[in-house]
Amino acid sequence: MNEMSGVGRAWTITFLLSLFMLINFLDKIVLGLVAVPMMDELRLSPKQFGDIGSGFFWLFAIGGVFGGFLANRFKAGALITGMVLIWSVCQLPIGYTASAWTIVICRAVLGVAQGPAWPVAVHAIYKWFPNDKRNLPISIMAQGSTVGMVAAGIMIPLISAAWGWRANFVVLAGIGCLWALVWFAVAEEGPEHGRDAGPADAAALPYAHLLFNRNVLGCAITHFVGYWSLALTLTWLPAYFQRGLGFGGIASGWLYSCVVALMIPFGIGLAWGSERLLQRGIPSRTARGRYLSALLIIAGLLFALLCANLPGDWLRIGLIALALGCTPIVYSLGPAVLAEVVPVPQRGSMLAINNSVASLAGIAAPVVSGALIQNVSGARGFELGFALCGALMVAGGLLGLWMIDPERSLRYAT
Repeated sequence: MNEMSGVGRAWTITFLLSLFMLINFLDKIVLGLVAVPMMDELRLSPKQFGDIGSGFFWLFAIGGVFGGFLANRFKAGALITGMVLIWSVCQLPIGYTASAWTIVICRAVLGVAQGPAWPVAVHAIYKWFPNDKRNLPISIMAQGSTVGMVAAGIMIPLISAAWGWRANFVVLAGIGCLWALVWFAVAEEGPEHGRDAGPADAAALPYAHLLFNRNVLGCAITHFVGYWSLALTLTWLPAYFQRGLGFGGIASGWLYSCVVALMIPFGIGLAWGSERLLQRGIPSRTARGRYLSALLIIAGLLFALLCANLPGDWLRIGLIALALGCTPIVYSLGPAVLAEVVPVPQRGSMLAINNSVASLAGIAAPVVSGALIQNVSGARGFELGFALCGALMVAGGLLGLWMIDPERSLRYAT
């Protein structure tokens, strides 16, 4: 493969994996966007709906770790095809059931299959790009998630209004199967770039050594608090607009899409800024570690301000939009730090372990916020949930500033 065709193929794979993450987040967010009609029809309290929302994450971590170890041994393309097909099958029963427990089971199985999605996709892209050119493609792939949330905010309320909330799950099943056919036809493995980064040529290390590496711990902590905000966005943000601030169903969907859309230019621009710092010779500790940690602290402070006595709904919405715009950088820079300090033969499993630890926030955030919403009336319960998220993000960002230092780990490894 010549260099130009290799570059073209690398970006083709990046584009397809961006669509993969788009579908991933359509499947995740659909529950939050049908929250109000589902709760009304099935007579669910906010606490019960929060339990259903967290059910997605019950086995997410286990599936993520298992899939990561499979990625060390098998081709990423085949694993990705299998994951998408399982997602699609899981959607169909929700479209026809009247049982809350059936929904919980389907969402839990969906969580198992989606657990490895991000780390396996990152692992696949890292095979196509060298270390100093990874921030941008990973950020672009991550924007597939954001575009998925934007599309969901527009599409799902319209489908619900036309055919009922259940029809969304049937449509999503068809979309997933169609993408799997395209991916199966064109996907291939990368030439395994990246052996120039840190210990990439080193023999495998004991997992106990890797798991207690300060960079691995710092990435896990910052990813966890970032994931807490993601879980809130997926489960409760549409309901906040509708039940907390009083917008209608379709208007709430459009508002949700507009807020989430801000994450796209923020995500790409911030990742590009970090990459430029690296190319100018700024150490990764600053260009990646301090960079992502500082942005988490800013996002946390913005979320915390929601508890203040703010004048008007639009200021609240603006704070949420800015906070969400600062947060996704953790999903692109955290894995890049891990790739610097983890040997290539263990990269897939360590990316998955990191993502799985972070996903534990997905179990806690919907339930904790659901309890606050149920016990504190109006918008205040939602806002207390966002403020709690902000406090966790500030704490996580401060720990990230102290812990993430890839060059230090590499010095001690040599």
